[in-house]
Amino acid sequence: MADPEATPLEWAAARVGDRWTLLIVDALLSGPLRFGEMAEALPGIATNVLSQRLKRLEADRLVVSTAYSARPPRFSYELTRAGRELGGVLALLAHWGAVAGGGEGVRHTACGTPLEARWWCPTCDRPVDDPDDEGELRFV
Repeated sequence: MADPEATPLEWAAARVGDRWTLLIVDALLSGPLRFGEMAEALPGIATNVLSQRLKRLEADRLVVSTAYSARPPRFSYELTRAGRELGGVLALLAHWGAVAGGGEGVRHTACGTPLEARWWCPTCDRPVDDPDDEGELRFV
């Protein structure tokens, strides 16, 4: 349930703002994984931490688990639609991390031009370039 006092950023950060959650989401973007496969994909994560994060992601409806063995109970995990929508956020964070870390950002494979992320209004059919310009961006 959403906190009525929380801003959209506070609400999102409460769900994905810890050390491992976005890395778990990133691992699941390629498709469902079993617990052991996920642990292998995330070197350094303790199994109890992975288990806690998966339970929280499931409670927040970003991940769904499917049992593939009853004895012992074993599960496969995959992203929900809301979880998959974090893929764009991860791409932006990875781009920012590359540039801020002194590297290069994402390039268009066809021509090699560095890409730019922009907000786009489908109704007006135009980019919204400057969030400070005339209050064009508003989080509701």
